[in-house]
Amino acid sequence: MPLTWGKREVCFECAGIDSGDEITIGGRQNATSISLRTSAACRVLRRRGRSILARWGIFPRVAKHLLSPSPRADRLDALRGLALVWMAAFHFCFDLKVFGFLQANFYTDPLWTRQRVVIVSLFLFCAGVGQVLAAQQGQTGPRFWRRWGQIAACALVVTVASRVQFPNSYISFGVLHAMALMLLAARVLCRFQAPAAVVLACGVAVVVLGNALAHPFFDSRLTNWLGFVTFRPPTEDYVPLFPWFGVMLWGVAAGQYLLQHQTQALYGPLPVLGRPLWRAVALLGRWSLSFYMLHQVVLMGALMTFVALVR
Repeated sequence: MPLTWGKREVCFECAGIDSGDEITIGGRQNATSISLRTSAACRVLRRRGRSILARWGIFPRVAKHLLSPSPRADRLDALRGLALVWMAAFHFCFDLKVFGFLQANFYTDPLWTRQRVVIVSLFLFCAGVGQVLAAQQGQTGPRFWRRWGQIAACALVVTVASRVQFPNSYISFGVLHAMALMLLAARVLCRFQAPAAVVLACGVAVVVLGNALAHPFFDSRLTNWLGFVTFRPPTEDYVPLFPWFGVMLWGVAAGQYLLQHQTQALYGPLPVLGRPLWRAVALLGRWSLSFYMLHQVVLMGALMTFVALVR
């Protein structure tokens, strides 16, 4: 539904309005096309939206979307939130072992090693999909680097803290270190809009190579971040680029495909059954980095308090 006021027109593609609807505002000499699925457009409209709406009298339903931020992918947030809950349960069991309440081998027992593989895969897959959505919404360079800086800083904190707690098996390249490096490559792929099939094939190649190749050269801490090790390093968390970057690439490919063919799978509503619980899980997924950094502090603190009170 094209709407034009006088001789001025600028085209806005409004999120939440039927795909055929169009709103035109602006001037003939400086006409601009802005998509509301870009963060830059949202910032412009939130800054100037009131005066534009007052001048042209846009009806309320359109105004609500013009002035709202980029839409959240609640289903992706919920999947990330589920991974966080699973991770917290896994780490709680590990903490029970540390305090002597549980007898388990978290390094060789398939019951625990396979869980870790699934949990890390979920995080990296969600990060890949999320990077595609961020690129599609027009994530600016400063915003990306601010988030990247937070992840890198938290990775450094994890290394320092683990060096204190586990001096013989501290974390030099865990999931946060890997994610910080992988996001740089994923952003480049998204910016150049590599086809989903190509990204998927690259992901398969990375996974295959990471599991098929090994050489003693990569066994030291200076090189094991690449992968290709002949044995698992003695560290509490180890997520090398090969094969794990392949999982993030699968997330990138999935995000590209869903945006083109199944947008509802990302932006659709949460399940009706248990919706309050799903909303809580999705909310948790939006604060994944904060939860990741704080959950072990809370769990270890609670167990230390319990031990002090009981013993």
